[in-house]
Amino acid sequence: MPKAGFTFIDLFAGIGGMRMGFEAAGGRCVFTSEWNEWARKTYAANFGESEPIAGDIRAIGADEIPDHDVLVAGFPCQPFSIAGVSKKNALGRPHGFACATQGTLFFDVARILAAKRPKAFLLENVKNLVNHDRGRTFRVIRQTLEEELDYRISWRVIDAAHFVPQHRERILIAGFREATDFCLEDLALPDAGPKLRSILHPEDGSEAAEEPYTLTPRGAVNPKYVLTRKLWEYLQAYAAKHRAAGNGFGFGLVDGDTIARTLSARYYKDGSEILVSRGRRESPRRLTPRECARLMGFPDSFRIPVSDTQAYKQFGNSVAVPVIAAVARAMRPWIAGARGRMVGTDSAQARLPFSAAAEAVAARR
Repeated sequence: MPKAGFTFIDLFAGIGGMRMGFEAAGGRCVFTSEWNEWARKTYAANFGESEPIAGDIRAIGADEIPDHDVLVAGFPCQPFSIAGVSKKNALGRPHGFACATQGTLFFDVARILAAKRPKAFLLENVKNLVNHDRGRTFRVIRQTLEEELDYRISWRVIDAAHFVPQHRERILIAGFREATDFCLEDLALPDAGPKLRSILHPEDGSEAAEEPYTLTPRGAVNPKYVLTRKLWEYLQAYAAKHRAAGNGFGFGLVDGDTIARTLSARYYKDGSEILVSRGRRESPRRLTPRECARLMGFPDSFRIPVSDTQAYKQFGNSVAVPVIAAVARAMRPWIAGARGRMVGTDSAQARLPFSAAAEAVAARR
């Protein structure tokens, strides 16, 4: 790991994917917040059992957070995702900024930015954030960051398939307190990413067994990950029914030469979006949690101390680590002050208290 050149805080930290990316760029984490107890268990297992992890960010005052150079946050995306919006509409529940439990968590990011004034931030969310509520949600986010908080921002939707064998489009929003020419669109991405073979267990004895995912002596995948014949027949019938109706619902069958669909937090239910082929006459299998970790760019040294169900949820909710690492490395020269010039932080906008900013946003809703 490069010598720490800047500090950052990790909000809505999950299992630490964004932290891992910023540490790869030379950052040092000085504060972590994550409310889910199982995610906290995985985070602690990988970044230090003795390092405190704060809980619900809504209950944490800005004065409890140390000064830092960069704020990093993958704030909850369900209120803005296509699936999340569809589910909430079906249940008659509000979404986006009208969602009292998740949508407004963006304002806790803004509250901390207003109080701590870090040099930079990086926010991550689902691609649909740009179009949610006919673009009004993203417009409020932009106005909050640019007009109320006086940050210079750029954003870009990046497909993780440039780095890992999975199509996973996410929006990244980078912001700087300084007037810089940094632009996420300038980030050069690899032309072609790897195929699934790079993350699948080879099952030929060339990889050490890791129970309970693979078994001794030759590292064969545990049979528990193979779909039962009954479930496989159900998924095929379900897909056929929707094809006949002109819908796109169905399973995603992959092999070593393909790229997977997006791994979701619901993967634990039936694994249908990514099923590994075992030949035409055999039922396919789910990815193991270790393969899911690899699919998200986590190293094999990453510890998985939770059940398969929790692991699938955690990796399905995570960021693709190599994407974050690439963005963090691109941001580092500006974070270090080697590029751009400082904007006066004693300006009226920089001094604007968050309460006033929140009132201004509320007035536009």
